Amino acid sequence: MLLIVASCAVLIAPTTLIHYEVLRWLNSTLGRLNIRRRSKLLVIFCAFFAHILEMAVYGLALFWLVKYAGVGGLHGLDDFSLVNCMYGSPETFTSLGFGDIAPVGPIRLVAGLEALNGLLLIGWSASYVTIAMERFWKAEDKSP
Repeated sequence: MLLIVASCAVLIAPTTLIHYEVLRWLNSTLGRLNIRRRSKLLVIFCAFFAHILEMAVYGLALFWLVKYAGVGGLHGLDDFSLVNCMYGSPETFTSLGFGDIAPVGPIRLVAGLEALNGLLLIGWSASYVTIAMERFWKAEDKSP
């Protein structure tokens, strides 16, 4: 159980850091770029990319914890593989939860944390996108 708690702490740090760095880069770069209107969708694409990286971190951790540390499993799979972990991670991260893959054993704590972390990071992205786009649209209204 100590491994699971440590894993949770270790997973929160890089996923939050990834998100922070992507949003920080966007914030410092976008104001200086002279980009066309639709090109401002870069904000969405970068946030999306950050979420993909974060889900991949969880998917890799899930695979390692189940396969090598033996701290639980994934119920509902015909075969356990990295691909299935990479599929299950976005399902958990986004709280979509189809139910075709369910964590069993201590790994459930990691899955619960992933859902909470995903909720917070997705909310952070939504907030940032709203603020950034509002700033862009106001700047466009002022331009000749």
